[in-house]
Amino acid sequence: MENEKLMQIIKEIKKITATWNVDNISRTVFYNNFYNEHPEIKWAFLASMVSRNAGWSMSDLKGEWFPRVLEEDQLQHLFLTYERANWTIFHDAAPQLLLYAKSKESNESIMHYCRAFDVSEFMLEEWESFLLTRDEKRLMFALIINEQHVIEEPLLQHHLYAKKVFRSMVFTVQDWFHFSTVLFPTVKGSLYGLSVSGFRHTKNRIELGKKLGSLLFHPLYFKGFYHFSATVHPTGSRYDYERYMGKRREGPMVRMVYPIIQHHQEEKTNWYRGQRYVQKLLNTEVTLPDKIEVTDWYEGKRSQIRIGIEFENLLKQKHRE
Repeated sequence: MENEKLMQIIKEIKKITATWNVDNISRTVFYNNFYNEHPEIKWAFLASMVSRNAGWSMSDLKGEWFPRVLEEDQLQHLFLTYERANWTIFHDAAPQLLLYAKSKESNESIMHYCRAFDVSEFMLEEWESFLLTRDEKRLMFALIINEQHVIEEPLLQHHLYAKKVFRSMVFTVQDWFHFSTVLFPTVKGSLYGLSVSGFRHTKNRIELGKKLGSLLFHPLYFKGFYHFSATVHPTGSRYDYERYMGKRREGPMVRMVYPIIQHHQEEKTNWYRGQRYVQKLLNTEVTLPDKIEVTDWYEGKRSQIRIGIEFENLLKQKHRE
């Protein structure tokens, strides 16, 4: 009977996960809806807001500026990097969230079913701990640590992405365009955000994630971010927030320019082997920088990009002459 129940749950969760893991928009909506139903799972709201940023970055690749400095195959590799990373995280995280929802509904933990989805032993331990302690912040940090390790081997260390993106001029250009900065907008036209340097290092990405979580749920700012999320349906375009800054639409919506990508999950490995540094990452507090309101910086960066690209195109034109 137990085995029959397990098979039924696995089948149902795999179906739901596949249904929502279609593209950037569906993932963003799923995370946001899940948080609305289960606000104690703070990571879900963080995931929805970070997923919005991924959508904006994807659509930028088909916008006005990136195609002027990068070749078509470079743009495609960047898109596939965003898409693969977010698909991989969702593929791992959604079953965890859905199992939690079922556990909550039945008032009986079935989080041990995570093993059927090759979820790390680290998260299995952390979910069971959460059910006992209700430590929402610790669970959010644990999910951040897990997601960054989940993408480490199939993405950051994958020979194709390493060569074509993370160790190439493409990533340098992308970084200069400031798209390694994660932005949290408000409908009042203000932007808050944080950046990461040394993106290839797992520890740096985890630290950024923890800081973003701390910023997102900061008592002074949370209501503004949540109101934006509840008000603005994601389209994968920076116009989602730039319209509140008085900007005209420049970039396309992500579903207008990208097809559905069919992914195949390679065999997952359990990244967690009781590493002591993981516990240190989990328990280390983070401090937000003094400057988290970045509206003026963002405006300046836009101007800098325009001038830089126009100057480069002018030089190219002079060279051809």
